[in-house]
Amino acid sequence: MRRLLARNPSPFTFTGTGTFVVGQPGGTVAVIDPGPAEPAHLRALIDGLVGETVSHIVITHTHMDHSPAAPALKAATGASIVGCAPLVLSDDGPRADAGFDASYAPDRVLADGESVSGPGWTLTAIHTPGHTSNHLCFALAEEKALFTGDHVMGWSTTVVAPPDGDMADYMASLEKLMARDDAIYHPTHGEPVNDPQRFVKHLLGHRRQRETQVMRAIGEGLVTIPQMVAAMYAMVDKRLHPAAGRSVLAHLIDLERRGKVARTGETWSVAQ
Repeated sequence: MRRLLARNPSPFTFTGTGTFVVGQPGGTVAVIDPGPAEPAHLRALIDGLVGETVSHIVITHTHMDHSPAAPALKAATGASIVGCAPLVLSDDGPRADAGFDASYAPDRVLADGESVSGPGWTLTAIHTPGHTSNHLCFALAEEKALFTGDHVMGWSTTVVAPPDGDMADYMASLEKLMARDDAIYHPTHGEPVNDPQRFVKHLLGHRRQRETQVMRAIGEGLVTIPQMVAAMYAMVDKRLHPAAGRSVLAHLIDLERRGKVARTGETWSVAQ
């Protein structure tokens, strides 16, 4: 397994999109998340695959920093595009992550538990909605490794932004990973995670702490999302506050469904 980093650093991609090549050098390989349709990254990726047969281009989800290079890579290699289902969402809210890739057209959508394989490798889809509703992680059985896309990142918490991002789904997907025995995670952004269960436990605790903060804020009379964000993210660059508001909204929607809060227009209250 090797990793090629795209030159697309940003507040949401960290140092860039990590494209993974799975399989033995010189053999039949799979490419996971080929990344943005940037000529330099695509050229470097194709050059790095010389002498190898690419059988599958595997996609975790359809944000613009993950899947747009897939058609050009398919044209260059003849590989099949497999993985998540297509998803294009029009979102007029403050941008909290990359947009969706309207060009994504998989040859095969993988359901939870379905696999693709080659010499010495098997990649099994693990449905992990939350960051997006179509998000998949991929387990590499031969190495007890999990390619986590954006569901678990090695440098930051994951963006969960409604309307497609769903906090309840995200938490359930984290619990799903807690029940697995993977030895290492390979996120698309950030460094490998070498103690997965402990890391996921930390992520779950962080989200529960945020939920508690939301409830406390409402109890203190902070009843709109901007008021909550100003208090909860006081130490965060204010340019990121609109995006933070999407995360607060995700928590509020989850709490509303569970009967803990209620809304009236733009204001929120503790449910009676």
